[in-house]
Amino acid sequence: MTLRRTWRRAGGAATIVAALVLAGCSTRAPEPAAGGGGGQVATDVGVSAEAITLGVLTDTSGPFRNLGTGITQGNQLWADELNGRGGICGRKVELEVADSGYKADTATTVYRQQQPNVLGYLQLLGSPINAALRGNLETDEVTSLALSWSSFILDNPYQIIPGTTYDLEMINGLAYLQQQGLIADGDTLGHIYIGGEYGDNGFLGAQYYAQQHGMALQPAKVAAADTDMTNIVTGFQGAGVKAILLTTTPAQTASALNAASALGLNVPVVGNNPVFDPATNLAGPAAASVGNLYVVASSVPYSAEVPKAKEVQQAFEAKFPDAGKNYGVPYGYAGGLIWEQILTKACENGDLTRKGVHDAFLASQNITTGDLVASELDFSKAGSPPSRSVYIAQADPAQEGGLRQVVEPFTAAEAQAYKAPHQQGA
Repeated sequence: MTLRRTWRRAGGAATIVAALVLAGCSTRAPEPAAGGGGGQVATDVGVSAEAITLGVLTDTSGPFRNLGTGITQGNQLWADELNGRGGICGRKVELEVADSGYKADTATTVYRQQQPNVLGYLQLLGSPINAALRGNLETDEVTSLALSWSSFILDNPYQIIPGTTYDLEMINGLAYLQQQGLIADGDTLGHIYIGGEYGDNGFLGAQYYAQQHGMALQPAKVAAADTDMTNIVTGFQGAGVKAILLTTTPAQTASALNAASALGLNVPVVGNNPVFDPATNLAGPAAASVGNLYVVASSVPYSAEVPKAKEVQQAFEAKFPDAGKNYGVPYGYAGGLIWEQILTKACENGDLTRKGVHDAFLASQNITTGDLVASELDFSKAGSPPSRSVYIAQADPAQEGGLRQVVEPFTAAEAQAYKAPHQQGA
């Protein structure tokens, strides 16, 4: 069975958008009906007597297509397993999947089609997509798992960040390098980052850590479509950098690593979670230059010895024997576990409306994922990252998924002390 055959498809977006505009319709959730769709639980959008429908708006054709595909396959594994246990509130979970291609305008159009049919989003992948839709999510009261790990969006109460944020990833990554003696106070570091929510947030973390340790940053802002990092890395060499920081696409990561290798610039490289894709970074000449790369992420690497990760690996390889392996698979499954706990709480409260689910999300503390995410998650503190812990892995072509975990879940003192942009209180 292929993944596509199990997903509900999205289509006719333009027609639906036009219909909404012409009719002057509000896209807000309708008034709930007690037991709507049957049973004793209040429901409104995306919930029937038989099913709970969640949206998946991912990237299967753009720069993060392999990661998006892995995450979506992990989402489906969770839904299948949950449904095998009877579902939630006596209802099966169905996924309505669509591709944005990592384009905000495409995502906006598809969202307008999907949202009248879904209770919430199990996956909303991409920083520009989450930035473009943040107002819609609030207006429509759609709780969504945002696969944009930017702390800049933590002021939106409808976006679930399933782990820590890009700024904290970078802080933890630099602290790990310093603990290993790979960088030192006063060093010069070069940072390549994509302009926008993703890159700017990673750079914010680098700035914080550099200030704490008297380090000098050589920033290089690029566009997501840029592919050749050679001139930037050459400049880094001239500046005497002791490490390279990446908040980039996998293709940009490959270019930077290849350039460093060609120049003989043998320094550690640390990147945020989206920088690595084994299909890109372990293919061709790129494979020979990945050894200096450390990837910092909330998600466990695919090959990790974590028991729950092993369970997910076995289920994945049984269902998708020919699919590519990356850390998106366990992360997609973890996203399902997060939603499962929120939905269970909403069910216990007798309220599976959008508002009931959102209230359950805001009250969620100690959300667990079987260690697929580096720590428990607390969504109850407005503006605060739900976690400050990460997994740190080193690129290793010998590992399935291409990453080897190098330390237990890691939280630097600097990460504990850091105050995120929208964090309230101390």
